[in-house]
Amino acid sequence: MKNQLESAENTQHASNNKTQPTSGKPKFPILWNRRFLLWLALFWFVFVVFFSPGAQAPGLELPYSDFKQHVTKGDVEAITIQGDRIVGQFTKSIPAAGQPEGKTYDNFRTVIPPFGDAGLVSLLESHQVTIRAEEAHGSWLQMLIVSWLPWLLILGLFIYGQRKMQKGLGGGLFGFGKSKAKRYEKDGSDVRFADVAGLRNAKKELEEIVEYLIDPTPFRDLGGELPKGVLLVGPPGTGKTLLARAVAGEANVPFFSTSGSEFIEMFVGVGASRVRDIFQSAKKEAPAIIFIDELDSIGRARGTGLGGGHDEREQTLNQILAEMDGFAGYESVVVMAATNRPDVLDSALTRPGRFDRQIVLELPQRQARLDILRLHTQQVPLSHEVDLENLAARTVGLSGAELKNLVNEAALLAGRQHQPQVRPIDFERARDKILLGSERDEPMTEAEKRLVAHHEAGHALVTLLLPGTDTLQKVTIIPRGQALGVTEQLPTEERHNLSRDYLLNRLVVMFGGRAAEKVVFGDVTTGGGDDLKQATNLARRMVCQWGMSEALGPMTFRQGEEHVFLGREMAEQKDFSDYTARLIDEEVQHIVQAMEQRAVHLLEQHQDKLERLANALLEHETLEADEVEQLLGVACTHAEALPTT
Repeated sequence: MKNQLESAENTQHASNNKTQPTSGKPKFPILWNRRFLLWLALFWFVFVVFFSPGAQAPGLELPYSDFKQHVTKGDVEAITIQGDRIVGQFTKSIPAAGQPEGKTYDNFRTVIPPFGDAGLVSLLESHQVTIRAEEAHGSWLQMLIVSWLPWLLILGLFIYGQRKMQKGLGGGLFGFGKSKAKRYEKDGSDVRFADVAGLRNAKKELEEIVEYLIDPTPFRDLGGELPKGVLLVGPPGTGKTLLARAVAGEANVPFFSTSGSEFIEMFVGVGASRVRDIFQSAKKEAPAIIFIDELDSIGRARGTGLGGGHDEREQTLNQILAEMDGFAGYESVVVMAATNRPDVLDSALTRPGRFDRQIVLELPQRQARLDILRLHTQQVPLSHEVDLENLAARTVGLSGAELKNLVNEAALLAGRQHQPQVRPIDFERARDKILLGSERDEPMTEAEKRLVAHHEAGHALVTLLLPGTDTLQKVTIIPRGQALGVTEQLPTEERHNLSRDYLLNRLVVMFGGRAAEKVVFGDVTTGGGDDLKQATNLARRMVCQWGMSEALGPMTFRQGEEHVFLGREMAEQKDFSDYTARLIDEEVQHIVQAMEQRAVHLLEQHQDKLERLANALLEHETLEADEVEQLLGVACTHAEALPTT
């Protein structure tokens, strides 16, 4: 990323280009004060009408029992009954208990109990009290407010929700079809190609699109047209979204960013309407870029699964296909999309004329990892002992996002210990946390600890004994993640093709822990369950997908492949017989059993080294690769060739 000075200059430049308000006072506090005063006035009005003392009849408030006593004494001249309320006049002014001396009352008021009083009328008539009755309603103002105030509140809430949804969703309360895409202004994206470390080939592919968006004249003079769609394909965390924003920043054009899942709603046709809206908005502001993240959520192949083909997702996909076909030659709108599952996309979506280019973003190689680490450590104070080149070499297989997380974790660990700089030990602990998992404080008995030590020692010793395996980095019996112990291996070089011998060696290493348990304890435990699962899956792929079985020959079988659609694997006919299926199972069984025997044979020959390494793990808990080699000697790094399977 750019340094803080450049970011500040870009931010200041963008703010200077915006239109300044004519008034020096902010608008938001004024609007807020007006709304506050309006609600305060409404509250005061309702309180005065309904709850203020002036809204009640004047006179002395009498308990109902006292009222009946005054009737019995002949003190009441006349009453008026309004619903459950009684308002009346005394025959003469009388003082009230608890009131200041000399204060008298001519009128009174009381309330009839909810359970009623059947003898009240007889009591009043016997004492010649004049009785009047009125309808139980308030003033006309009260009736008006009671009748219209709820509807006014509902209307106000409706208008308020309409305005909020117009701002947030675009289109108001019934504007479900409006796009939810986030729009970035021309100067809104401060990401450039320089901020994207690595991905040199991908950036070269996209530079042409940037040049076309900036000045299309040289391309149009030669009859060239702007590619309608660019599909970014790669594993998670490789920088697909970041690269799309960098294209918009380099071309200095509006950028509409959305996710495939935002097009799908419970109402049929909403997704298609949102697609039309986002494409119309981009065409109005062309040149522009539309970026759809996670395209596979709406771009899956049609006609798959058990639920038929006329659903909301397929309606949305059809609309995307129609909109991309509807681009005119002069409309400089580029649709960029990202996915990590290109195998599930509909073929109509990936053909030329829709997504003309597919750019593959791979996991960063060693030099790219070094560039990414340098980029993310620009604002991190590093100790002079930190060697980023060595760290890049030891982080094979990590994506750009994971490398950024590695730097952040190291900084957090250093800050937790109040260190002024990030040290190599912080990066080491952060790397172990990401690759191996967090340490667990899990107590183990001495017998369990000894078993785990021999299990991990078996993995580590087999790794050293076999040629061509990945380099041993560390072995520990400290519980991490879901494992009671970990043996860490890292390849010494970037591997793009895996040979049969290399895969067989990996199987032997996987069985190293289980073989150690057999050799030392004469029994096996559940600790090797995950090793067995990985070994079985690897052996099945070798037989079914890669043609590495001499018994079955160079053939592939769909048995070892995973289907991404629920219905397709049920509808497809199996392309091999039951006899072949039995041969596959037998060959997989033969491979895994032979590799387990190989691991047992190696450890029986070097059982003294196994015991030495296990005892060292019991004493130190964690051993680095150089400590293991110094303990066992370099002569153990060679072994006889693998047997033929």
